[in-house]
Amino acid sequence: MAETRRLPANRREAGARLDALVREHRFTIAVVFPLVGAVTLLASAEGLLPPPLAYNPFFVLFGTLVMRLPLVAGVFPLLDRKATFALVALTAYSYGIELYGVTTGWPYGEFAYGVDLGPMLFGEVPLGLPVFFFPLVLNAYLLVLLLLGRRAESALPRLLATLAAVMLVDLVLDPGAVAIGFWEYEVQQFYGVPWSNYRGWLLSGTVAVLLFDWGFDRAGLYRRLDQCEFMLDDLVSFVVLWGGINAFYGNWIPVALAALLGAGLLWTDRFDFDLSETRLGSAVWR
Repeated sequence: MAETRRLPANRREAGARLDALVREHRFTIAVVFPLVGAVTLLASAEGLLPPPLAYNPFFVLFGTLVMRLPLVAGVFPLLDRKATFALVALTAYSYGIELYGVTTGWPYGEFAYGVDLGPMLFGEVPLGLPVFFFPLVLNAYLLVLLLLGRRAESALPRLLATLAAVMLVDLVLDPGAVAIGFWEYEVQQFYGVPWSNYRGWLLSGTVAVLLFDWGFDRAGLYRRLDQCEFMLDDLVSFVVLWGGINAFYGNWIPVALAALLGAGLLWTDRFDFDLSETRLGSAVWR
């Protein structure tokens, strides 16, 4: 009889197990999942999947949660009271500003969700909004820490560069999301997205960046970035998923911006998959 694995005895052991899980399935999480996600979302948008499978909100949420695992594993040991408070405050802000934006059109512009992205809060805002939004900002923050090096110790360059990276992420995300019908704007300017949306992202991105910068121990983030070669794999998934979707629809400026994010990951040696160390690789080369 196979031995049943006991539950982790403490938080450190839980973190170590989560790190090991991500490392073992790294390529599957960071590359296979976003590729499958891109194909299924494109098939949904093109009417190639039947209704039970097309835009299935539980598939979307599950896939997103899996792709977030490397980032979750990376920050898990750093979730002290201060960091947790920052996340709770940002959660409240995110729900509030999204609900206000859906009902009033400010600050993002008039828009409506085209598909269900999981359970909806008050029937208006996806309950999983923090899962969709937080990692985009935190990934940008971590990438900037690596790219700037010692210059990231200065607050103004660090915060401005992170905000620029957040805007770059949204310039890739929103055109792709509009193309597959996740949401639709009344005014359509940049690949179906109004410029007012980026004003809204500038506001929300600033709030998120400031809260992350205040809440997380920067020395701890650097330490985890050194320990966890996979910590930015969620950004790898983002480039694969949304770069692929934008390429399918010929959104070439967003594709170029996704490639720029990929170049940043290459510069920081975060595209460094050793497939032989993953479960998928060991199965193929056994």
